[in-house]
Amino acid sequence: MKPAITHRQLQYLVAVSDTGHFGNAAKKCNVSQPTLSSQIQLLEDRLGARLLERAPDGARPTPQGERAIAISREVLALVNEIGAITRAAESNLGGLIRIGILPSFGPYFLPTLLARLKPTYPELEISIREESNDRLVREIREGRLDCALTLPPEDCAGLAFEPLYEEPLLLALPADHPLAGQSSIHPRMLKGEVILSLNRAQRETKAIKDFFAAAGAVIQDDYEGTSFDALRLMVSIGQGLSLFPQLYSRSECASDSGVVLRDIEGMTVERTIGLVWSAGSVRTHHYRKLLEECTAALNNQTGDSATLNRAA
Repeated sequence: MKPAITHRQLQYLVAVSDTGHFGNAAKKCNVSQPTLSSQIQLLEDRLGARLLERAPDGARPTPQGERAIAISREVLALVNEIGAITRAAESNLGGLIRIGILPSFGPYFLPTLLARLKPTYPELEISIREESNDRLVREIREGRLDCALTLPPEDCAGLAFEPLYEEPLLLALPADHPLAGQSSIHPRMLKGEVILSLNRAQRETKAIKDFFAAAGAVIQDDYEGTSFDALRLMVSIGQGLSLFPQLYSRSECASDSGVVLRDIEGMTVERTIGLVWSAGSVRTHHYRKLLEECTAALNNQTGDSATLNRAA
């Protein structure tokens, strides 16, 4: 089997055509003349045709060489274009990222993140999917998503997870609730209170139930909301209390006169949001860079760097 034609051989051939001399072509390509000559000889042997006429005063293409040189120029231009595309993609986090995000986090964070990414990575394409935590993790495993901003996976086998944000959860009460006049709520005040939570598919439930069980509150099992908007409505009409994430609360609750938000005294109630991707992915460096951009965007949005976990 004859050796394959190489990129370097085509470069050498074009250089001889441009300079008209083997020695000058070798200098242009930063190689020795014997190296350049032997590579062109290998190219001619591979093609079974004489491409250059050698003479004491230089070299010129044969008719077959003229055609081969024209094609070589096209091939080299295409290779350079591929390199430019690859370099541009690398400088734009790979060119395309299919990212998943929780519905309870995405709408309140993505505008800030995208506004930061656009000027820094102008050629970056982002495909966004909102799904429950379990669905996001499944789609990463199936290769439908590249990464996701979500809660820590229950099963991390084959996955990488880097924490981004320890998001505080605030207690939401009806505006006319007896506790609404308190500046903050002690857990003992919640004993016997009815608590509304998201459905199990959203994976908010465990953290919320653990907290309220410790406080002696009663989880309302016959109602589990599918969104924080639905929970907020139920809270506003006096059906119970709930916990809302910080970014959602800032965006949606400030103008809702039917709901008040209070901190919990003496207890830290929060959820961890982080970036998940397939462990060992060749694009890990892209995802870590994206995580850095997410951290910077959150710093700007929350003004509270103490709540952020920077990726290593």
